[in-house]
Amino acid sequence: MAISLTVNRKARTVDVEADKPLLWVLREDLGMPGTKFGCGAGLCGACTVILNGEAVRSCQTPLSDAAGKDIVTIEGVAASPVGAKVVEAWTALDVPQCGYCQAGQIMSATALLTATPKPSAEEVSAGMAGNICRCATYLRIQKAIAQASTAISGAAA
Repeated sequence: MAISLTVNRKARTVDVEADKPLLWVLREDLGMPGTKFGCGAGLCGACTVILNGEAVRSCQTPLSDAAGKDIVTIEGVAASPVGAKVVEAWTALDVPQCGYCQAGQIMSATALLTATPKPSAEEVSAGMAGNICRCATYLRIQKAIAQASTAISGAAA
């Protein structure tokens, strides 16, 4: 079945089953390995992408739910002003340790800061809930979100 998507601002068509998880469509069918497989149950956040502005777990999102919608992956996140600031902050603060979870962390942070440019600590915690970092870089992640928020707010001023 041919299904049309917009991935990182590019129209794409894939001919796969509608119930195939978006994660595997991105990795296998579209050759975009940046979105990681973590737990396969939507619990760790490694597979997070932005679907129509919301962070979603692509391992649990059937392709049919993404059809005709705007998908942003780690490969395209820096094309948006908010995503670019998040990536800059992540790099400046050397956030990753092993790095495996970081694509999902960046995607969740970008969705959070797009919706809430100046989040409170509680909003950061809520927005990043479910993104697990085995290396426990949570303090650096929080600092990077704060730095990106400041940069976004400064850019808007």
